[in-house]
Amino acid sequence: MSTTASRPAWHGVHVATALPFTETREVNHDAYADHVRFLAENGCDGVCPNGSLGEYQTLTDAERAAVVETAVAAAPAGFGVMPGVAAYGALEAARWAEQAAAAGASSVLLLPPNAYRAGPETVVEHYREVAAVGLPVVAYNNPLDTKVDLTPELLARLADEELIVAVKEFSGDVRRAYQIAELAPDLDLLIGADDVLLELGLAGAVGWIAGYPNALPTATVELYRLATSKDPADLARALPLYRELHPLLRWDSKTEFVQAIKLSMDVVGRPGGACRPPRSPLPPEVAARVVADTEAVLAKGHR
Repeated sequence: MSTTASRPAWHGVHVATALPFTETREVNHDAYADHVRFLAENGCDGVCPNGSLGEYQTLTDAERAAVVETAVAAAPAGFGVMPGVAAYGALEAARWAEQAAAAGASSVLLLPPNAYRAGPETVVEHYREVAAVGLPVVAYNNPLDTKVDLTPELLARLADEELIVAVKEFSGDVRRAYQIAELAPDLDLLIGADDVLLELGLAGAVGWIAGYPNALPTATVELYRLATSKDPADLARALPLYRELHPLLRWDSKTEFVQAIKLSMDVVGRPGGACRPPRSPLPPEVAARVVADTEAVLAKGHR
Protein backbone atom coordinates (compact mmCIF):
# COMPACT_ATOMS: atom_id res chain seq x y z
CA MET A 1 0.00 0.00 0.00
CA SER A 2 1.28 3.44 -0.86
CA THR A 3 1.93 5.75 2.07
CA THR A 4 2.88 8.85 0.11
CA ALA A 5 0.92 11.61 1.81
CA SER A 6 1.30 14.03 -1.08
CA ARG A 7 -0.12 11.65 -3.71
CA PRO A 8 -3.56 12.71 -4.96
CA ALA A 9 -6.29 10.53 -3.52
CA TRP A 10 -7.33 9.15 -6.90
CA HIS A 11 -3.84 8.04 -8.03
CA GLY A 12 -2.62 4.45 -7.95
CA VAL A 13 -4.53 1.18 -8.04
CA HIS A 14 -8.11 1.52 -6.82
CA VAL A 15 -9.96 -1.78 -6.95
CA ALA A 16 -13.57 -1.73 -8.10
CA THR A 17 -14.54 -4.13 -5.36
CA ALA A 18 -16.76 -7.14 -5.86
CA LEU A 19 -19.39 -7.42 -3.15
CA PRO A 20 -19.85 -10.68 -1.22
CA PHE A 21 -23.34 -11.83 -0.29
CA THR A 22 -24.59 -14.33 2.27
CA GLU A 23 -26.40 -17.51 1.27
CA THR A 24 -29.65 -15.55 1.53
CA ARG A 25 -28.14 -12.84 -0.71
CA GLU A 26 -27.79 -10.21 1.98
CA VAL A 27 -24.66 -8.04 1.89
CA ASN A 28 -21.91 -9.76 3.86
CA HIS A 29 -20.31 -6.74 5.50
CA ASP A 30 -17.82 -8.76 7.51
CA ALA A 31 -16.49 -10.47 4.40
CA TYR A 32 -16.44 -7.18 2.53
CA ALA A 33 -14.46 -5.43 5.27
CA ASP A 34 -12.00 -8.31 5.30
CA HIS A 35 -11.63 -8.00 1.52
CA VAL A 36 -10.88 -4.28 1.75
CA ARG A 37 -8.18 -5.00 4.32
CA PHE A 38 -6.82 -7.82 2.15
CA LEU A 39 -6.44 -5.49 -0.83
CA ALA A 40 -4.68 -2.88 1.31
CA GLU A 41 -2.29 -5.50 2.67
CA ASN A 42 -1.47 -6.72 -0.83
CA GLY A 43 -0.30 -3.47 -2.39
CA CYS A 44 -3.44 -1.74 -3.64
CA ASP A 45 -3.92 1.98 -3.02
CA GLY A 46 -7.68 2.16 -2.56
CA VAL A 47 -11.10 0.75 -3.37
CA CYS A 48 -14.12 1.86 -5.36
CA PRO A 49 -17.25 0.53 -3.66
CA ASN A 50 -20.60 0.73 -5.44
CA GLY A 51 -19.29 0.36 -8.96
CA SER A 52 -20.85 -2.01 -11.47
CA LEU A 53 -18.58 -4.76 -10.19
CA GLY A 54 -20.07 -4.11 -6.75
CA GLU A 55 -23.59 -4.62 -8.19
CA TYR A 56 -24.76 -1.26 -6.85
CA GLN A 57 -27.78 -1.28 -9.15
CA THR A 58 -29.21 -4.18 -7.13
CA LEU A 59 -28.72 -2.57 -3.70
CA THR A 60 -31.28 -0.71 -1.65
CA ASP A 61 -30.38 2.83 -0.64
CA ALA A 62 -29.61 1.66 2.89
CA GLU A 63 -27.37 -1.14 1.60
CA ARG A 64 -25.56 1.18 -0.78
CA ALA A 65 -24.81 3.66 2.00
CA ALA A 66 -23.69 0.91 4.37
CA VAL A 67 -21.25 -0.49 1.81
CA VAL A 68 -19.45 2.87 1.67
CA GLU A 69 -19.38 3.08 5.45
CA THR A 70 -17.96 -0.44 5.67
CA ALA A 71 -15.22 0.36 3.16
CA VAL A 72 -14.20 3.54 4.98
CA ALA A 73 -14.18 1.81 8.37
CA ALA A 74 -12.03 -1.05 7.04
CA ALA A 75 -9.58 1.15 5.13
CA PRO A 76 -6.24 1.70 6.88
CA ALA A 77 -4.66 5.15 7.01
CA GLY A 78 -3.66 6.39 3.58
CA PHE A 79 -5.88 3.90 1.76
CA GLY A 80 -8.34 5.66 -0.55
CA VAL A 81 -12.08 5.08 -0.81
CA MET A 82 -13.66 6.33 -4.06
CA PRO A 83 -17.35 5.36 -4.07
CA GLY A 84 -19.32 5.21 -7.25
CA VAL A 85 -22.08 7.82 -7.09
CA ALA A 86 -23.82 7.05 -10.36
CA ALA A 87 -27.52 7.86 -10.58
CA TYR A 88 -30.04 8.66 -13.26
CA GLY A 89 -30.32 12.27 -12.08
CA ALA A 90 -27.80 14.86 -10.96
CA LEU A 91 -29.63 15.58 -7.71
CA GLU A 92 -29.54 11.92 -6.68
CA ALA A 93 -25.88 11.61 -7.69
CA ALA A 94 -25.09 14.68 -5.59
CA ARG A 95 -26.87 13.10 -2.61
CA TRP A 96 -24.68 10.02 -2.98
CA ALA A 97 -21.63 12.27 -3.12
CA GLU A 98 -22.80 13.94 0.10
CA GLN A 99 -23.21 10.52 1.70
CA ALA A 100 -19.70 9.55 0.58
CA ALA A 101 -18.27 12.77 2.04
CA ALA A 102 -20.08 12.24 5.34
CA ALA A 103 -18.76 8.66 5.52
CA GLY A 104 -15.17 9.86 5.05
CA ALA A 105 -14.50 8.98 1.41
CA SER A 106 -11.57 10.66 -0.32
CA SER A 107 -13.07 11.10 -3.83
CA VAL A 108 -16.00 9.89 -5.94
CA LEU A 109 -16.43 8.19 -9.30
CA LEU A 110 -19.22 9.57 -11.48
CA LEU A 111 -20.79 8.33 -14.71
CA PRO A 112 -22.53 10.86 -16.94
CA PRO A 113 -26.33 10.92 -16.78
CA ASN A 114 -27.58 7.83 -18.56
CA ALA A 115 -31.36 7.85 -18.35
CA TYR A 116 -31.19 8.91 -22.00
CA ARG A 117 -28.53 9.98 -24.50
CA ALA A 118 -27.70 13.27 -22.80
CA GLY A 119 -26.20 16.17 -24.73
CA PRO A 120 -23.10 18.13 -23.72
CA GLU A 121 -24.95 20.82 -21.74
CA THR A 122 -26.80 18.21 -19.70
CA VAL A 123 -23.55 16.36 -19.03
CA VAL A 124 -21.78 19.51 -17.86
CA GLU A 125 -24.66 20.44 -15.54
CA HIS A 126 -24.64 16.89 -14.13
CA TYR A 127 -20.97 17.14 -13.19
CA ARG A 128 -21.41 20.71 -11.96
CA GLU A 129 -24.07 19.57 -9.48
CA VAL A 130 -21.93 16.79 -8.04
CA ALA A 131 -18.70 18.82 -8.01
CA ALA A 132 -20.46 21.38 -5.80
CA VAL A 133 -20.45 18.81 -2.98
CA GLY A 134 -16.72 19.36 -2.65
CA LEU A 135 -15.11 15.94 -3.04
CA PRO A 136 -12.76 15.39 -6.00
CA VAL A 137 -14.76 13.94 -8.88
CA VAL A 138 -13.35 11.30 -11.22
CA ALA A 139 -15.37 11.09 -14.42
CA TYR A 140 -16.16 7.63 -15.74
CA ASN A 141 -16.39 7.33 -19.50
CA ASN A 142 -18.21 4.14 -20.50
CA PRO A 143 -20.04 4.93 -23.75
CA LEU A 144 -20.60 1.22 -24.41
CA ASP A 145 -23.05 0.98 -21.51
CA THR A 146 -24.26 4.53 -20.94
CA LYS A 147 -24.52 5.60 -24.62
CA VAL A 148 -23.10 8.96 -23.49
CA ASP A 149 -19.55 9.53 -24.68
CA LEU A 150 -17.24 11.77 -22.66
CA THR A 151 -15.18 12.76 -25.68
CA PRO A 152 -11.78 14.40 -25.24
CA GLU A 153 -13.37 17.73 -26.11
CA LEU A 154 -16.10 17.33 -23.50
CA LEU A 155 -13.58 16.17 -20.88
CA ALA A 156 -11.53 19.27 -21.61
CA ARG A 157 -14.56 21.44 -20.95
CA LEU A 158 -15.26 19.67 -17.65
CA ALA A 159 -11.61 20.04 -16.67
CA ASP A 160 -11.53 23.72 -17.65
CA GLU A 161 -14.42 24.34 -15.24
CA GLU A 162 -12.55 22.33 -12.58
CA LEU A 163 -15.50 19.96 -12.25
CA ILE A 164 -13.36 16.81 -12.53
CA VAL A 165 -9.84 15.83 -11.54
CA ALA A 166 -9.44 12.68 -13.63
CA VAL A 167 -11.18 10.33 -16.04
CA LYS A 168 -11.57 6.58 -15.88
CA GLU A 169 -11.29 5.79 -19.60
CA PHE A 170 -13.28 2.71 -20.60
CA SER A 171 -13.96 3.41 -24.25
CA GLY A 172 -11.34 0.86 -25.30
CA ASP A 173 -9.80 3.35 -27.73
CA VAL A 174 -6.29 3.82 -26.38
CA ARG A 175 -5.64 6.58 -28.95
CA ARG A 176 -7.84 8.88 -26.89
CA ALA A 177 -5.19 9.11 -24.18
CA TYR A 178 -3.04 11.34 -26.34
CA GLN A 179 -5.87 13.63 -27.39
CA ILE A 180 -7.01 13.99 -23.78
CA ALA A 181 -3.47 14.96 -22.80
CA GLU A 182 -3.38 17.56 -25.58
CA LEU A 183 -6.77 19.12 -24.84
CA ALA A 184 -6.79 18.77 -21.05
CA PRO A 185 -3.13 18.56 -19.95
CA ASP A 186 -3.99 18.89 -16.25
CA LEU A 187 -6.58 16.10 -16.28
CA ASP A 188 -5.34 12.80 -14.88
CA LEU A 189 -5.84 9.66 -16.95
CA LEU A 190 -6.93 6.52 -15.11
CA ILE A 191 -6.93 3.10 -16.75
CA GLY A 192 -10.55 2.02 -16.97
CA ALA A 193 -10.33 -1.55 -18.26
CA ASP A 194 -7.93 -4.30 -17.26
CA ASP A 195 -7.09 -5.39 -20.79
CA VAL A 196 -5.69 -2.01 -21.87
CA LEU A 197 -3.50 -1.59 -18.79
CA LEU A 198 -0.15 -1.64 -20.57
CA GLU A 199 -1.27 0.58 -23.43
CA LEU A 200 -2.70 3.30 -21.18
CA GLY A 201 0.17 2.93 -18.74
CA LEU A 202 2.56 3.74 -21.56
CA ALA A 203 0.33 6.65 -22.55
CA GLY A 204 0.76 8.33 -19.17
CA ALA A 205 -1.95 6.95 -16.87
CA VAL A 206 -1.44 7.76 -13.18
CA GLY A 207 -4.05 5.37 -11.83
CA TRP A 208 -6.06 2.24 -12.53
CA ILE A 209 -9.62 1.50 -11.47
CA ALA A 210 -9.20 -2.22 -11.58
CA GLY A 211 -11.17 -5.43 -11.62
CA TYR A 212 -8.80 -8.39 -11.42
CA PRO A 213 -6.85 -7.29 -8.34
CA ASN A 214 -9.94 -8.59 -6.53
CA ALA A 215 -8.55 -12.06 -7.27
CA LEU A 216 -4.84 -11.51 -7.97
CA PRO A 217 -3.65 -8.32 -6.28
CA THR A 218 0.07 -9.06 -6.10
CA ALA A 219 0.64 -9.83 -9.78
CA THR A 220 -1.71 -7.16 -11.10
CA VAL A 221 -0.34 -4.40 -8.88
CA GLU A 222 3.19 -5.36 -9.93
CA LEU A 223 2.09 -5.13 -13.57
CA TYR A 224 0.64 -1.66 -12.98
CA ARG A 225 3.81 -0.42 -11.27
CA LEU A 226 5.99 -1.74 -14.10
CA ALA A 227 3.73 -0.35 -16.83
CA THR A 228 3.64 3.16 -15.37
CA SER A 229 7.20 3.57 -14.05
CA LYS A 230 8.61 5.06 -17.29
CA ASP A 231 11.77 3.02 -16.72
CA PRO A 232 12.63 1.06 -19.91
CA ALA A 233 13.83 -1.87 -17.81
CA ASP A 234 10.48 -2.03 -16.03
CA LEU A 235 8.60 -1.84 -19.32
CA ALA A 236 10.64 -4.76 -20.64
CA ARG A 237 9.53 -6.77 -17.59
CA ALA A 238 5.91 -5.61 -17.94
CA LEU A 239 5.32 -6.98 -21.43
CA PRO A 240 5.79 -10.71 -20.73
CA LEU A 241 3.78 -10.40 -17.51
CA TYR A 242 1.01 -8.61 -19.40
CA ARG A 243 0.94 -11.38 -22.00
CA GLU A 244 0.63 -14.03 -19.31
CA LEU A 245 -2.19 -12.21 -17.51
CA HIS A 246 -4.07 -10.90 -20.54
CA PRO A 247 -6.31 -13.94 -21.20
CA LEU A 248 -7.67 -13.36 -17.71
CA LEU A 249 -7.67 -9.56 -17.76
CA ARG A 250 -9.83 -9.42 -20.87
CA TRP A 251 -12.77 -10.90 -18.96
CA ASP A 252 -13.04 -7.46 -17.32
CA SER A 253 -14.30 -6.05 -20.63
CA LYS A 254 -16.93 -8.71 -21.27
CA THR A 255 -20.63 -8.57 -20.42
CA GLU A 256 -20.16 -11.31 -17.82
CA PHE A 257 -17.31 -9.48 -16.06
CA VAL A 258 -18.93 -9.48 -12.61
CA GLN A 259 -19.61 -13.22 -12.63
CA ALA A 260 -16.20 -13.92 -14.20
CA ILE A 261 -14.21 -11.96 -11.62
CA LYS A 262 -16.22 -13.42 -8.74
CA LEU A 263 -15.60 -16.92 -10.12
CA SER A 264 -11.86 -16.20 -10.38
CA MET A 265 -11.99 -15.07 -6.76
CA ASP A 266 -13.58 -18.38 -5.81
CA VAL A 267 -10.83 -20.28 -7.64
CA VAL A 268 -8.06 -18.45 -5.75
CA GLY A 269 -9.84 -18.74 -2.40
CA ARG A 270 -11.29 -15.26 -2.01
CA PRO A 271 -14.98 -14.61 -1.16
CA GLY A 272 -16.47 -14.21 -4.63
CA GLY A 273 -19.69 -16.15 -4.63
CA ALA A 274 -22.96 -15.63 -6.40
CA CYS A 275 -24.39 -12.43 -7.82
CA ARG A 276 -27.78 -10.92 -7.22
CA PRO A 277 -30.32 -11.04 -10.04
CA PRO A 278 -30.42 -10.12 -12.84
CA ARG A 279 -26.87 -11.52 -13.09
CA SER A 280 -27.33 -15.27 -13.29
CA PRO A 281 -24.64 -17.96 -13.03
CA LEU A 282 -22.36 -18.30 -16.04
CA PRO A 283 -23.22 -20.99 -18.59
CA PRO A 284 -21.11 -24.09 -17.91
CA GLU A 285 -18.89 -23.62 -20.95
CA VAL A 286 -18.15 -19.99 -20.04
CA ALA A 287 -17.51 -20.83 -16.40
CA ALA A 288 -15.12 -23.59 -17.49
CA ARG A 289 -13.19 -21.07 -19.60
CA VAL A 290 -12.90 -18.61 -16.72
CA VAL A 291 -11.72 -21.37 -14.38
CA ALA A 292 -9.18 -22.58 -16.96
CA ASP A 293 -7.85 -19.05 -17.55
CA THR A 294 -7.55 -18.48 -13.80
CA GLU A 295 -5.82 -21.79 -13.16
CA ALA A 296 -3.40 -21.13 -16.03
CA VAL A 297 -2.34 -17.85 -14.41
CA LEU A 298 -2.00 -19.53 -11.01
CA ALA A 299 0.12 -22.28 -12.57
CA LYS A 300 2.59 -19.61 -13.69
CA GLY A 301 3.00 -18.59 -10.07
CA HIS A 302 0.90 -15.42 -10.13
CA ARG A 303 -1.20 -14.55 -7.12
